Amino acid sequence: MKKTIITVVGKDTVGIIAAVCTYLAENKVNILDISQTIVQEYFNMMMIVDCNDATKPVHELADDLDKIGEEIGVSIRMQHEDIFNSMHRI
Repeated sequence: MKKTIITVVGKDTVGIIAAVCTYLAENKVNILDISQTIVQEYFNMMMIVDCNDATKPVHELADDLDKIGEEIGVSIRMQHEDIFNSMHRI
């Protein structure tokens, strides 16, 4: 299984989750786990997804999500699980 971590951070607005989840569903990316929180007016979401059946390579999905983030005013990052773990190791 190709697990990938998606993080979404930015000012809260209507439709953030819908935009991300709709894009993932259209590209056959399965959401394995999701956590989101809003602190005051700031939105933070972390998703663990499975890209095994995705219709595009992970780097294209990441680029598309980055563009979606720009359109809706948030930062969206997609990283392979191993890279994410390495970057966040204490």
